[in-house]
Amino acid sequence: MNTPNIVILGAGYGGLITAVNLQKKLGVDQANITLINKHDYHYQTTWLHEPAAGTMSAEQARIYINDVINPSRVKLVKGIVEKVDTAAKTVLLQDGGTVPYDYVVVALGGVPETFGIQGLKEHALTISSLNSVRKIKEHIDYSFAQYKTTGSQDRSLLTIVVGGAGFTGIEFMGELVNRIPELCKQYDIPRELVRVVNIEAAPTVLPGFDADLVNYAHKWLERQGIEFKLGNGIKECGPGNVTFGPLQGDTTETIEANTIIWTGGVSGNPVVAASGFEAMRNRVVVEEDLRVPGHDNVFMIGDCSAVMDPSSNRPYPPTAQIATQQAHKVAENIAALIAGRQTSTFTYENKGTVASLGHKDGIGTVFGKKIYGRNAAFMKKVIDNKHFFELKKIGLAIKKGKF
Repeated sequence: MNTPNIVILGAGYGGLITAVNLQKKLGVDQANITLINKHDYHYQTTWLHEPAAGTMSAEQARIYINDVINPSRVKLVKGIVEKVDTAAKTVLLQDGGTVPYDYVVVALGGVPETFGIQGLKEHALTISSLNSVRKIKEHIDYSFAQYKTTGSQDRSLLTIVVGGAGFTGIEFMGELVNRIPELCKQYDIPRELVRVVNIEAAPTVLPGFDADLVNYAHKWLERQGIEFKLGNGIKECGPGNVTFGPLQGDTTETIEANTIIWTGGVSGNPVVAASGFEAMRNRVVVEEDLRVPGHDNVFMIGDCSAVMDPSSNRPYPPTAQIATQQAHKVAENIAALIAGRQTSTFTYENKGTVASLGHKDGIGTVFGKKIYGRNAAFMKKVIDNKHFFELKKIGLAIKKGKF
């Protein structure tokens, strides 16, 4: 009997943890495991708001994949996936290469969703990769330097617009609260000249979150000088300006801003559509065991998948927490299939959510209990460091963890 080929697409939270678990569960003679990723490193997506603001080095958020996997058990292929050919059981890469599979795990993560808003893709920056956040940090630094060194009176150089007040937007603005005073001191710029404006279509920040926690975060950020334009959608984004207004009606307002950051949404990877899977915004509603309907050897996890919440009949939000839990189940189910056993059902266990507000504050719910302030900030660090233990790399936690 031929040794089955397991191919994992993407080394985000879901893909990397799947690989780590499979190399532990399966012997060398039981399966060939291949991990395909665009880079030779994994980055902590939930940390990216920090290097974007300049409060953490991008390097701290990066983990080299071969420091996590066992290279003798998992073959790392550096490449960009173009599509999955389910008929031929082959993964096609953009460079023309092909990788055959018996089982494939699609864990390619998400991409920024701009909802067709004119100019957003061309003129806004996104917190979506290690390279994208380097660009944001350098762009903000350069804008402050340009204002000071040229003697400019152009306040738009000191204006930052953040589109979206979900978790990423809120956490990024929290980091800006810490970073802006440092930039003002560095470039001798009065703090009152700097504007940070948030535009959110929903009537509150953190839509769908607990009302007490929402109120705490909103008031905390306002006290730090963040301006909010709630109940307003971005209508158009130009080079150095944002036009927004209420969702109903034609009333609009324009803000001149040299820095525009879009955090307003994520969709699944375009590879999902290119491969012909039935999806909505490139997210596939998966079976109970995380397989793609109609494909017994294709599993999908993370931002490309949608797992329905039975209490609301809506998909759970795509988070690192659910991707991590899916990864453990996928590894278990693939090992079961190889051993000739039945797969088991994935059940999401929501252990809580915590959002940071700068370095020393935050909000969240942990096992149903609301937490605020320093307690939340501490718990956020605990959650962030937990990923190293999921990867079974305590040494990396000591080297790159948050303490």
